[in-house]
Amino acid sequence: MSKKPLKYFGFFSATFLTCFAFATFLCLKPITAPFDRIIADSQNVPVSDRTGQPLAITYQTAWNNADHRPLYDMPELLVASFLFSEDRKFYDHHGVDWSARASAAWQNIRHRKTVRGASTITEQVVRLINPRPRTLWSKWLEGIEATLLEHHTDKATILEFYLNQLPYAANRRGIVQASRYYFNRDLDTLSAKEMLALAILARAPSAYDLYTAPGKIDAPLARLGAQMHDAHKLSDTAYADLAAENIATLKPSLPVDARHFARFVQLQNHNTALKTTLDAALQGQVQDILDARMKKLAAKNVTNAGVLVVDHTNGDILAWVVAGAHNQNQKAGDIDAVLTPRQPGSTLKPFLYAAALEKGWTAATIIDDAPIAEAVGSGLHRFRNYSNTHYGPITVREALGNSLNIPAVLAINHVGVANFLTDLHQLGFESLDRASSVYDEGLALGNGEVTLLELVRAYSTLANRGVYRPLRFTMKDTPQSKHAQIFKPETASIIGNILSDSRARALEFGNDSILNLPVRTAAKTGTSTDYRDAWTLAYNDRYTIGIWMGNLDRTPMKDVTGSTGPALVMRSIFQILNRDRDTKSLYLSPALVEQDICTRPSANEQACPTRTELFIEGTQTKNAAIAPSPDKIELVRPTNGLMMAYDPRIPADRQKFRFELAGLKDGEEAEWILNGETLARSASPRYLWPLAKGPQKLAVTIYKDGTPTREIAAVAFMVR
Repeated sequence: MSKKPLKYFGFFSATFLTCFAFATFLCLKPITAPFDRIIADSQNVPVSDRTGQPLAITYQTAWNNADHRPLYDMPELLVASFLFSEDRKFYDHHGVDWSARASAAWQNIRHRKTVRGASTITEQVVRLINPRPRTLWSKWLEGIEATLLEHHTDKATILEFYLNQLPYAANRRGIVQASRYYFNRDLDTLSAKEMLALAILARAPSAYDLYTAPGKIDAPLARLGAQMHDAHKLSDTAYADLAAENIATLKPSLPVDARHFARFVQLQNHNTALKTTLDAALQGQVQDILDARMKKLAAKNVTNAGVLVVDHTNGDILAWVVAGAHNQNQKAGDIDAVLTPRQPGSTLKPFLYAAALEKGWTAATIIDDAPIAEAVGSGLHRFRNYSNTHYGPITVREALGNSLNIPAVLAINHVGVANFLTDLHQLGFESLDRASSVYDEGLALGNGEVTLLELVRAYSTLANRGVYRPLRFTMKDTPQSKHAQIFKPETASIIGNILSDSRARALEFGNDSILNLPVRTAAKTGTSTDYRDAWTLAYNDRYTIGIWMGNLDRTPMKDVTGSTGPALVMRSIFQILNRDRDTKSLYLSPALVEQDICTRPSANEQACPTRTELFIEGTQTKNAAIAPSPDKIELVRPTNGLMMAYDPRIPADRQKFRFELAGLKDGEEAEWILNGETLARSASPRYLWPLAKGPQKLAVTIYKDGTPTREIAAVAFMVR
């Protein structure tokens, strides 16, 4: 053989080896970071309740850092079964078992397919950290990286990482999670056969799955037991028990599931174990109460609900419950109802009246609960109370207690929509992110959207003497520095006193309302349009509870209101919270003064019903009736540009429209002038007009003692 071919062969060999070495160098990913730092990159931050009990476990993560067990605390037989099954020379090799590789290669050649891999535990750890396609090239790189890893990491650390991170079925990682998934038990309670089963399952979790392929694991498990017995790794008694014992699987369960709360907390606190303020025992009890109530309301098309329980004395969140959250397969529990914005119905009214009190009103202020209407585009919106009943002159106490809509509209006009929206922003209602002109007076009745979390935080402010502070999610939180006095303590006291007054709500709710609790409790319900949302918010001397029910797809419920839906849940929760503790009355500011007032002013003072009312010092009054400004008389119906329809199916004498003035005083008369012709003149601020088709123009002249005093600008409207 000539020297020239040898020369070329040597050249090409050297070139190939150089390229091979260079490619190897480029593709290598030496593991230099400590294992705990690698695991810390996982988003699965362990979350526990205030006592350390796990609240939720998610398995859609890269690593298991929630169920770590140190090597010294693992059962000896369990560790031995893994070493015997996966890497018998683990403590002898330096990352690669070359004899096992050679034996595996020979077996694979004989069978003309891959029947054995011969990867050491260290190589499997490398594969977990640096996943690659299963090729010879990958095997080459893993061997080098395993050798490098063992140069700076001891065997015990590598084995501990492996046993805590090896993958099983259903995204479980590590022997702790596998033990709970298959047997719903801790490692220390497993039998010898169950421990060996975990070692076999690690080879092929899908092929030997105890749920989907029961019995398939029996043969390899028997072989492993026999081999370990022959090697004196398994006692005679334990080996005999293998044949007698049948493996029984048991689906895993958590003592309590608060995965929505855990997810919320994890998003705000990254890469650190979290001990939260949640009370796992209370969480479980509230979950049971809510799910039981939802089951009874299922026929009324109620599929979603959320509950939030707070200790407002320190801001701790104690329970964060979503209906159906205990059932991982139930779609009703997939979305966090606590954080989903919904229309609040009447639940914002306490804050509106608190703002009105700070602007001069009192609980004794008289409001005229009479029908009103406002222009909306070319139409007319009629405000009405929930019961369609109007009570005439009533006090603010009754207006709030009975959650009447007409007085609330008058209250927001007194406070100002923009001012009220500013107050709500200070209370933490970040969801109300539109301009005040968009909400207009409808904000008083809940035409915006807010979350249950925001509502509970705001009600906690009322319960906490008008002081706003962020709620606490973890035990390390210190939100005390962010306090803000939103309402005076006297104002918050009066609002709480009204909301806990059974007599104040009797007109709409009756004397035996479900909101009347044995311990004095401030309670408010809310129901949005078409029964799409039902709310109950309540607080006593220590706890604030918020409950929402509805459908997250926005379909309406069947006649479910705040009183008929969530209120019963509220009562049951307070029964648990008040058990075995000394309850107190709601806080009442010592600066408040009492005075007897007339609740229905009339000419006959002796016939006037009275009650004792609370006042902020300096605001006491015998009769604080609200009267419109003397120079403000306005035409509220019809409005300019109003469009109405004449219905030919209804008799003409039954189709009438009410003209209406606001601000007409005693001794004044209104002359109604339609299209230049006088219709009538009287002291009534209303006139029923028989509808007539065509364009119309209405003007009004005001008379005092027979003399015209002012003219109301004409408005044009159309009847089609």
